[in-house]
Amino acid sequence: MHRKTHSPPPAAAKGRRSLATVFCAAALCALLGGHAQAADWPDRPIRIVVPFGAGGSTDALARILAEKLGGLVGQTVVIENRAGAAGAIGAQAVSKAAPDGTTFLLATSSTHAVLPHLRPLPYDAIKDFTAIARIASAPNVLMVSPALKVATVKDLAQLATSREGGLTYSSSGSGSVTHLIAADFVQRAGIRARHIPYKTGIQALPELNSGQIDFTFDSIVWALPQAQAGKIRALAIGSPERSPLAPDLPTMREAGFAGFDGTTWFALMGPAGIPPKIVAELNRHINAALRDPDLRAQFERQGAEALGGTPQDLEKLVRDDGSRWAKVITTGNIKIEQ
Repeated sequence: MHRKTHSPPPAAAKGRRSLATVFCAAALCALLGGHAQAADWPDRPIRIVVPFGAGGSTDALARILAEKLGGLVGQTVVIENRAGAAGAIGAQAVSKAAPDGTTFLLATSSTHAVLPHLRPLPYDAIKDFTAIARIASAPNVLMVSPALKVATVKDLAQLATSREGGLTYSSSGSGSVTHLIAADFVQRAGIRARHIPYKTGIQALPELNSGQIDFTFDSIVWALPQAQAGKIRALAIGSPERSPLAPDLPTMREAGFAGFDGTTWFALMGPAGIPPKIVAELNRHINAALRDPDLRAQFERQGAEALGGTPQDLEKLVRDDGSRWAKVITTGNIKIEQ
């Protein structure tokens, strides 16, 4: 009778088994490490990158949010300004950051709904980011030169139709949100108008006041003081509803432009791959901050309305607004230098 014997496994088999063990152990450690990281979050200061310079509306909203959010999460929230390329430089920096819940972007209509349809970017506005929450929206106001004898949006459109060569309008830069809002108005009104870009909207004020520029759309924050001083005339506001900052100012929709939306939005996003637990926790804290009466009052002084909502709400906003601006860009054959 022959007894069966089992020989030791070949060295190659041992090697494969050992390698598999190492991979499994590494995967398990990574998984456990990810859970631990999410459970301990935030264990370090949080950084919010503002893709524009200090002192602007995006920067102001980010700092207001950071102060309130820091107290809720129990960590310091710092602001880092990374300006350049209409917001693309700061957005790219965040898209390349580690998805550990410590680096976020104060994204805007420009970085995620406009630029992707104007030129090639070093990031994908959808795939390279994790949506956290909508932060705020801010209306832009249709302003005209006091040299124009117009009192309503209808008057402005009629003047553009009757004047040989049409009108001129300014913006805070070629391809900026204010450029596209004005272009959308021009397309809807069926008028002729020549675009003259400036680095900022306020730089166009002397020409707007003197009549060298006929109209523009820009932030309600600086539009109202200029209108009160008689330097410009405000005709309508771009938001779907009237603003508490200017309750007597009609909306563009009331002026006959159904569906018009001349607002700029702001949102918090992180790099792709942030653990869902961190996303849910941060979203909860942000919504709590945005419900705070003091924060809402500070936002209102910046001409902005606090929004909030789910990550899914933000994802939908990016897609819907991107589609809307893509149509305006295509119809107007709008291009900017690469």
